[in-house]
Amino acid sequence: MAVTLADVARLAGVSPATVSRVINDSAKKVNEQLRERVLAAVRELHYVPNAHAQNVARPRKSAVGVIVHDVSDPYFAEITRGLQRQAGAHDRLLVICNSYREPERELAYVGLLRAQQVHALILAGSGYHDDQFTERLNGELNAYQQAGGRVAVIGRHRLVGSAVLPGNEAGAHTLGLRVLGLGHHEVGVIAGPRYLTTTTDRLTGFRRAFDELGVALPASRIIYSDFTRDGGATATAGLLDAQPNLTAIITLNDSMAVGALATLRERGIRVPDDISVTGFDDMPIARDVTPALTTVKLPLVEMGERAMALALGDADPHSEPADATLIWRASCTAPATPD
Repeated sequence: MAVTLADVARLAGVSPATVSRVINDSAKKVNEQLRERVLAAVRELHYVPNAHAQNVARPRKSAVGVIVHDVSDPYFAEITRGLQRQAGAHDRLLVICNSYREPERELAYVGLLRAQQVHALILAGSGYHDDQFTERLNGELNAYQQAGGRVAVIGRHRLVGSAVLPGNEAGAHTLGLRVLGLGHHEVGVIAGPRYLTTTTDRLTGFRRAFDELGVALPASRIIYSDFTRDGGATATAGLLDAQPNLTAIITLNDSMAVGALATLRERGIRVPDDISVTGFDDMPIARDVTPALTTVKLPLVEMGERAMALALGDADPHSEPADATLIWRASCTAPATPD
């Protein structure tokens, strides 16, 4: 039969409540003599505490709650690697929740994680252009911080807490200048969802490059889609049908770029001979597709590590930039016939 807490109490000659306080490291301390008796009984009986009962008895201060769009998405998988690496170094447990970019689900998860009394909350992913939702979420996060919790976010949000800010606008600006500098003037852009700040920031960087070089980027050459492979494939088909003279397609993430390459291959359009393609983020697959993808590298694993360090640290809330780097590969070259 399994050894129970009552068995330990009988052997130690103390009450079950005293055994519980010792095992669960209760704030209500037990004198050292009784504590040693309890621990000696635990060792003699080889007693193993019930993990569920311990979680009920004390807050999960060793846990960090993480809310991402979808951990199977390559972008968030890389960030999660960094979060786990830093959490492991500090003996912390991660509780990972997928929001699937549903604001109400995200808000519900914050409430559930607060109820679990996790040590910190990390929101990894783009912010929303939704003032009402942001106000409601900030209300939850403010209450959590006032109770002693810590908050960190990855991406541009208008939320309380510390933030790791990826260089989305600067990276897009650098890539835009390089692509246009090759002589591409008929350029299409496959953007992410309109309601995400990541989409806004990357588009802002590209538009700034177009403006500086005096190249037009009409609205008809921008298609908004999901940040997915299928979203990129569908949007590319729409761009090609509406704008058959394009010499380059800029996609706002690598997953969409993979979809763009698939659609171009299906139509017999050569990359980069007939049309150049670029991505963003530098996912592991970017170097393995054919041709290898020109993209903007964000230090995703490092971003996860830094967000966890902010969440576990004791510094006042602040923001830290995560710089973007241009990665030039075979999918982009000068247009065959400069316009």
